[in-house]
Amino acid sequence: MQRRHHCECLVPTLLSAFVVVAVPAFAAPASGDVFSPANPDSMLADVLKHLPGASLSLAQAVAAARQGDTAGRIAAAELAAAAGSVRSEKGAFDPELFAETRWNSEHQPTASFFSGADVLKTKESSYEAGARLTLPLGTELSASLNTSRLTTNSTFASLSPQYDTRGQLEVRQPLLAGFGPATRGDLSAAERDLEAARAGYENVMLSVRATVETTYWELYAAERDYAVGQLIRDRAEAFLAEARLRVQAGLGGPDQVANAQVFLAEQEQSLLDSEERLDSVSDRLGTLMGRRPAGGASRFRTSEEPPRDFPPVAEQELVDLALARNLDLRALHGLLAAARERSRAAGWRALPTLDLLASLGGNGLAGTARDVVFPGSSDTLRTKISGGFGESWAQVRDRDYPTWSVGFVFALPLGNRSEGGEHDRLRAEVERAEQQLEAARRALAENVRARYRELVRGRQRLAAAQTGVEASYEQVRIGLLQYQNGRTTAFEIVRLAADLAAAQQRFSRALVRTAQAAAELRRLTAGAYPGSAS
Repeated sequence: MQRRHHCECLVPTLLSAFVVVAVPAFAAPASGDVFSPANPDSMLADVLKHLPGASLSLAQAVAAARQGDTAGRIAAAELAAAAGSVRSEKGAFDPELFAETRWNSEHQPTASFFSGADVLKTKESSYEAGARLTLPLGTELSASLNTSRLTTNSTFASLSPQYDTRGQLEVRQPLLAGFGPATRGDLSAAERDLEAARAGYENVMLSVRATVETTYWELYAAERDYAVGQLIRDRAEAFLAEARLRVQAGLGGPDQVANAQVFLAEQEQSLLDSEERLDSVSDRLGTLMGRRPAGGASRFRTSEEPPRDFPPVAEQELVDLALARNLDLRALHGLLAAARERSRAAGWRALPTLDLLASLGGNGLAGTARDVVFPGSSDTLRTKISGGFGESWAQVRDRDYPTWSVGFVFALPLGNRSEGGEHDRLRAEVERAEQQLEAARRALAENVRARYRELVRGRQRLAAAQTGVEASYEQVRIGLLQYQNGRTTAFEIVRLAADLAAAQQRFSRALVRTAQAAAELRRLTAGAYPGSAS
């Protein structure tokens, strides 16, 4: 029971081993061979070489993920939406042409002598055309030309048809509510949102690379984990056969065979777990890329090893780089600027209304003159006005009959709860955005320092792990010699194999961890690392 308890404690360590110098094959005791481990590098390389799968380089994985990753496409859609919002808000300042045409006909019975007919019949057509424009300061400009043509059967009408034309340039300038920021606030906020969306898109692209790189190295580790399981399983089978031969030769008891059988059963299960994890990481990488392995392969295979050497950079330099260039912060800066623009615009809209109104224009009158004869009198009147629409338009153009106006409009909403409340809400949004930015800055500095320490200590961690591997390998070698001479048990060989696998696991973890820290630093500094080091 005690030996089984120890085996159950040691087996989980073997389940996650990355790199292994496994328990070697054993020769039959009758042959007189000395137990000695095979070359660990060649053993592992041979297993990895024959693992099935479609070979994939890191560059290929990153390129495919940038095209097929759903997060990148979502970010691109958000960027396009933000650009559309800016275009929409700019439309408020686009010039607008307008025109209107009407035709009216009316028969009106009359009782007045001065109507000029018992049934007054009029036909009128009116035309209006012009352009209007709103400027970023809130200034509203409008230029219009109105003309009408009137025909009537009234005997007192001196012109029929009669052309009335009016041209006018109007200006409305808000001096309080609606001035400047109140008019342009939505556009300014949309532009800041676009900057944030652009930074967010670039950050997603960097995050995609970092995620793919991290997953790629996880796949690398999972492959070696599977190779560990396969090597240990194979050696466990040989170990069981060796234990049985030793029992038959009278060099051991049945407990040796039982230990070897437990060890083999655990390694069979461990190998299945390792294969499932390998398939899972490969599927995750395929999801990021949006495709499956080519050629009918069941999984992807890494074709590169994690880098070990990285350029040295001072810790504070990396923190400063991240604070200055990090795209998450840039996006939050954009959102904060947008919140400030909206709050500023709401502050102007909450003011009383005071608008300056002014206009400048001219009138024109023309038509076909008719004689006007008053009943019961021989007097005949005839107007000197004549001409058509062109004549009336010339009078407006030359301002023969000028017009102008100027004035102010004032309004003060009592209580001002609507715009005032909105201003209060948007000021609170600014405060929230400021605190989110500050929290992100603090978290970023902490994250950079943590990744920096992982990177700096990577060489030391690798050196220590390598020393541990070499020492564990020596323990296995000595243990095998002692087992041959009957000075140790099969259980002790199992324990030494687990220790060796754990040592190899720490080495691979250190190798992958350093590469992942470098990938994360590149994302946090918006690609400035390692290019920042010269």
